[in-house]
Amino acid sequence: MFKFSKDQVLAMADEHNVKFVRLQFSDIFGVLKNVAITVKQLEKALDNELMFDGSSIEGFVRIEESDMYLRPDLDSWVVFPWCSSEGAVARLICDIYTPKGKPFEGDPRYVLRRAIAEAAEMGYTMNVGPEAEFFLFHTDESGRPTLETHDKASYFDLTPVDLGENARRDMVLALEDMGFEIEASHHEVAFGQHEIDFKYADALSTADNIQTFKFVVRSIAQRHGLHATFMAKPIFGINGSGMHINQSLFKDGKNAFYDPEGKLELSEDCYYYIGGLMKHARAIAAITNPTVNSYKRLVPGYEAPVYIAWSAQNRSPLIRIPAKRGASTRI
Repeated sequence: MFKFSKDQVLAMADEHNVKFVRLQFSDIFGVLKNVAITVKQLEKALDNELMFDGSSIEGFVRIEESDMYLRPDLDSWVVFPWCSSEGAVARLICDIYTPKGKPFEGDPRYVLRRAIAEAAEMGYTMNVGPEAEFFLFHTDESGRPTLETHDKASYFDLTPVDLGENARRDMVLALEDMGFEIEASHHEVAFGQHEIDFKYADALSTADNIQTFKFVVRSIAQRHGLHATFMAKPIFGINGSGMHINQSLFKDGKNAFYDPEGKLELSEDCYYYIGGLMKHARAIAAITNPTVNSYKRLVPGYEAPVYIAWSAQNRSPLIRIPAKRGASTRI
């Protein structure tokens, strides 16, 4: 059941003087796609009547079965805060459906929904908190990205060394306007590298938030004359960018990873969960590290995981256990 109704979405569009709506979804590689419609077509979209050519999207369908439908998730409605009040732009995240009215099995959002449902059958819910890193590069007179980082600052530096502070601040403010709870932002280890952390949520909400986060960061960077990239290793010889994923399971309202009597105050569920990640690490890497460049980051000496192992302190293994316990127990 949606938090917002169709009538409420239409009313919010009118209230904020929305002129365009981006209907967003992801391809099988996690690349954000969208169809932009005028607000006059919004009611049609909310009635699930908008079709698109799925054969042109990576990993979707063949040309002879190309018709697909966009079904907006009404709760994902948000107005972009950086657009002019003379013609605001809003966003709806969509699920992909076939002409027969069934969820498309290649839709990444549907794949995640199925995994969430399977966990729910076992009594579990999953919370996820990402720590996304990115680089800011200068652009040339034509707006194309250069190979020159925006600054020469390092970890936790501030102005005047951290030249990305203003852009990062605008990113944080825009994200907060869109409903994010930002926990921290700072300069990272490498030249021109930054991190913005936002509060954990359930798995599906976090997946949506990550896509929105990347879009906002790139959009605000462009408004500052910069190019933002989440590429794993854009520059040889310095730290690359990762996205640490804080994970925890809850059961009956309690953290299923916490056991005050267990070794390291961790439960059997937690150890089995860690074991599963280690057992399937190679397969998981196809999703978490999908490009050749991804593996240029996974080398010793740059705070990147290089061992299929776990530790409470060492950051070289694949899995680390943060010190907090109780309801905050996580890996």
